[in-house]
Amino acid sequence: MKETSSTERRAVSSGDMRAEYDFDYRKARPNRFARRVAQDHRVVVLDPDISKVFPTSESVNTVLRALITAMPKPRRRKATRKSASR
Repeated sequence: MKETSSTERRAVSSGDMRAEYDFDYRKARPNRFARRVAQDHRVVVLDPDISKVFPTSESVNTVLRALITAMPKPRRRKATRKSASR
């Protein structure tokens, strides 16, 4: 059995990545969870303090829908005709 130095043991046990890794991308597989996120959905990462207040996607959606209804409607600008100069 090969002995490892104490610094190598410390680096591995502390969760730090080593300086170099040799990834074999031939063994890579497609993301098996990608189908769970439909094309019309958007994934947003919440900060920890916000995720404590809104723990589920339903609670986030409820608050955002209420915010959308409270927002002022955008004003439409009147379309101006371009003068036809001939």
